[in-house]
Amino acid sequence: MALDVPSDIQHDEQGHKFYTVIDGHEAHVTYSKAGDQTFDFQHTYVPEELRGRHVAEDLVRHALDETLRRGYQFIPTCPFVRRFVERHPEYRKGIAA
Repeated sequence: MALDVPSDIQHDEQGHKFYTVIDGHEAHVTYSKAGDQTFDFQHTYVPEELRGRHVAEDLVRHALDETLRRGYQFIPTCPFVRRFVERHPEYRKGIAA
């Protein structure tokens, strides 16, 4: 995790998102459920004030780690999530077939 990003990433299961609030700004990665044990990651958002601080990468890494820890699979619909998985092939095992 980047040094300037707090490790307090939260999972809002009701809101279908993983998020963190830094300096009053919320960054998040949202998903929809695609079956009982599959998350479809659809959108990653980092406000302009937080860009360039690896916030999106840390959020996506946390979201994918939590997904895999649960034994779930995921669909990388979000272009950022898809690029992240391309750069980090260890996550490819979690992609839903």
